[in-house]
Amino acid sequence: MNDVTLHEPELRLPLRVYIEDTDAGGIVFYVNYLKYFERARTEFMRRLGFSRAALPGGEFMFVVHSMDVEYLRSARLDDELEAGARVVAARGARLVFAQRVLRGAEEICRARVTVACVDSATHRPCAIPRRLREALAAVGAPAQQPDTRQQSREIPA
Repeated sequence: MNDVTLHEPELRLPLRVYIEDTDAGGIVFYVNYLKYFERARTEFMRRLGFSRAALPGGEFMFVVHSMDVEYLRSARLDDELEAGARVVAARGARLVFAQRVLRGAEEICRARVTVACVDSATHRPCAIPRRLREALAAVGAPAQQPDTRQQSREIPA
């Protein structure tokens, strides 16, 4: 998708609201914002060179640990939106994303999403790989070293 932009360190993914996204009243059904957030996180990782970070079969993947969502305004059928994703914390096996959905300059939904890095084979937590921390740092996102107090292991680079 060529129109995805990385406003360092935030990625913005253009979206349009289709009828399948709405409820009987013509507004976006609340769960669809979670799908928009997932798409933005996936594109964020893809822009960093990790296109398989959400898929099994690679050496690591990310799973959602927790999410706090605030619904501020309603989006409606045919609205043009942008889903944003930026990393606000990286420690040990976790990344924390600040995410939002915008209609123009208006923020209509926002979330704080914590994802955990897990080994694809064992599904056990593992430290964020060094090459991902380096890619995060290159776009101005926090990219701390693994927390040595955790018992997770780092996947080799």
